[in-house]
Amino acid sequence: MRAVAFVGYKKSGKTTTVEAVARVLKERGYRVAIAKSMHAEFDRPGSDTWRFSRVADAVLVRASETDALIFRAKDVNALFSMVSADFLLLEGFKSVEHVPRVVCARKPEEVEELGNGLAIAVSGVLASSGLREIAGLPVVDATKEPEKLADIVKKKAFMLPNIDCGLCGFRCSEMAKMIVKGEKTVKDCVVISQKPKVVVKIDGQVLPMKDWVQELVEKTIKGMLSAMKGYREGRRIEVVIRDE
Repeated sequence: MRAVAFVGYKKSGKTTTVEAVARVLKERGYRVAIAKSMHAEFDRPGSDTWRFSRVADAVLVRASETDALIFRAKDVNALFSMVSADFLLLEGFKSVEHVPRVVCARKPEEVEELGNGLAIAVSGVLASSGLREIAGLPVVDATKEPEKLADIVKKKAFMLPNIDCGLCGFRCSEMAKMIVKGEKTVKDCVVISQKPKVVVKIDGQVLPMKDWVQELVEKTIKGMLSAMKGYREGRRIEVVIRDE
């Protein structure tokens, strides 16, 4: 799964831009997921969901008009792991630094404020001014040229594991900035490029694991199975757990 964040201040055109890009990608046959970071009091203090969120890692809400899944801010990896799509478009999420971003700006100075070395393009309100480039970044009006912005997203979207394993010698945020600059590629991420000895998937999505975690899982499973009648060594052992 590849991802891009669309960051900007209030009334900068984020929603319009995300919607336009998502529509183009869907028309091209890709599966698209959108995650929105909200600052409004959706989960009001004192409400049932607020009380539940104080004691639970996640709260699922079934309402008459919509459904929702409330995550704590620190659980962004858990949120992303539940998504199965070709492209994940993030509206907001300025604190997420392991994916590239499109800056939706109202004025030129916001591009530098929000780019953080991760910007691949500029859009939003500023794009309607007629500017074609700013700070070396293409400026694309998503309301007029959604295909062009979708092309940029398709070409430059990526998502690193965000586990800061250190195997590549950098933090994921540092590696992401180097990928955006063209100094590195996603293949330089050891977790993504290596063929792991142990693969764990949750609903089809690979769960990133450091080498020592893979070794722990391997030895634990083999240790338990070796005590069972009928067990034999094999080049490939599959364990499937279904919560149904």
